[in-house]
Amino acid sequence: MKAQEEINFNRIAEAISYIKANFKTQPGLEEIAEKVNLSPFHFQRLFSEWAGTTPKRFLQYISIGYAKEMLKDNHTLFNTALETGLSGTSRLHDLFVNIEGMTPGEYKNGGENLHINYSFAESPFGNIIVASTPKGICHIAFYDDEALALNNLQRQFPAAKYQLILDKEQQNALYIFNHDWSKLHQIKLHLKGTDFQLKVWEALLKIPMGKLSTYGTIARQLQNPNASRAVGTAIGDNPVAFLIPCHRVIQTSGALGGYHWGVDRKTAIIGWEAAQINQG
Repeated sequence: MKAQEEINFNRIAEAISYIKANFKTQPGLEEIAEKVNLSPFHFQRLFSEWAGTTPKRFLQYISIGYAKEMLKDNHTLFNTALETGLSGTSRLHDLFVNIEGMTPGEYKNGGENLHINYSFAESPFGNIIVASTPKGICHIAFYDDEALALNNLQRQFPAAKYQLILDKEQQNALYIFNHDWSKLHQIKLHLKGTDFQLKVWEALLKIPMGKLSTYGTIARQLQNPNASRAVGTAIGDNPVAFLIPCHRVIQTSGALGGYHWGVDRKTAIIGWEAAQINQG
């Protein structure tokens, strides 16, 4: 039997997909609720519990118009003075996540020197696999098939030694999916990547929660304005879903663009984060 959190997210994702496919007709609450086999009352309650806002307001957060408004802030996103003035919530990833690159000796020969713990967990956006070395988190991915998720992890480090265990590094990282971040400690990421990839992933941490950026903006931030395509490739190779917020990078037009773990999931995360920031 599927866990309730997964069932709830699947309904949310189905609703988002339906809303996007029929945005020209602007379907109402009753129509959307019927699509996911719930009464309007139960759908409204489910949505509000998940997102912390109403379906109507959530629709505003995932619109192209809202995205364009967010992109207007792009030129100041990386301004230190502005960042210092932002709330702790919006700077969550920037303040709490620290990246350390793996040395060639650590990942050589398929990672034969690596000891990797992994476990499976639930999140507001579907099931995730999370893996760690003694130095930090090395992998987080959303998944639909558990066996395939493990296989994808093992393909990255085929010679590593694996153990199914939930360790303290993983537990701490999973707190970031909660509404209450008081238990959260510094999250260390231990990642295999080129110097350029690591720089791109570190730049993503500086995009505040509830804000959005573009590939071109990231390239300019790295003082390499012609590298938009290379930035896009590095973002697509992000090994740590959500903690490194590649979902906050969209197209200049305001369209959300692609996402390794599905566009509906990206839409859900963007809307959910906007709702957290705009509560109250």
